[in-house]
Amino acid sequence: MATKKYLELQELTDSDLIAELEGSEAEYNKARFDHAVKGLDNPLEIRDMRRDIARIQTEVRRREMSQMTPEELAKRSKIRERRRRK
Repeated sequence: MATKKYLELQELTDSDLIAELEGSEAEYNKARFDHAVKGLDNPLEIRDMRRDIARIQTEVRRREMSQMTPEELAKRSKIRERRRRK
C-alpha cells in the first residue's frame, strides 16, 4: 500500500474519504493479526498504515471543523479551555 499524501486526500470527496478510512482500518487490523500469527516480511508497513489512517482522520476532522458554525466553534473553545484547567 502506498502512503496517502495530504494533497491526495484533499481531492477526495467526503464519502470517498470515509470509505478510504474504513478500508485502511480493515487492512491495518488484518496486517496486525497476520504479523502476530506468522510475522510480516516488513513490519514497518504497519507503522505506515497507522500513519495513513491518522492522515485520513485528520482530513475528516478538518472538514468537520470547516463546516462548524461560529457558535459551535465558540462552544468547542470553552470545552477545550475547561480541559486545560484540570
